[in-house]
Amino acid sequence: MIKLDIINEVVHRTGITKTKAEMAVETVFECMKKALAEDDRIELRGFGIFNVRPRKTGIGRNPRTGAEVAIPPGKAVRFKPGKELQQLI
Repeated sequence: MIKLDIINEVVHRTGITKTKAEMAVETVFECMKKALAEDDRIELRGFGIFNVRPRKTGIGRNPRTGAEVAIPPGKAVRFKPGKELQQLI
């Protein structure tokens, strides 16, 4: 499923125009991005939890040369599905 599929489903279920549905979906995604950028946790009851966790430093290898490369610490977005979503899978 891609973003366009979500927009079309919103149009189908609500009957609003495609332009308004696209604006609504974009607004939701932008709010989620902003919250995650500020290290906030996003909890969608019945769906799951998005949060930002620190990623450890590590050592990787360049596949061409085989030389070791230091991987700097960073942050990664994690998703933990809710109970209702886990029951569907």
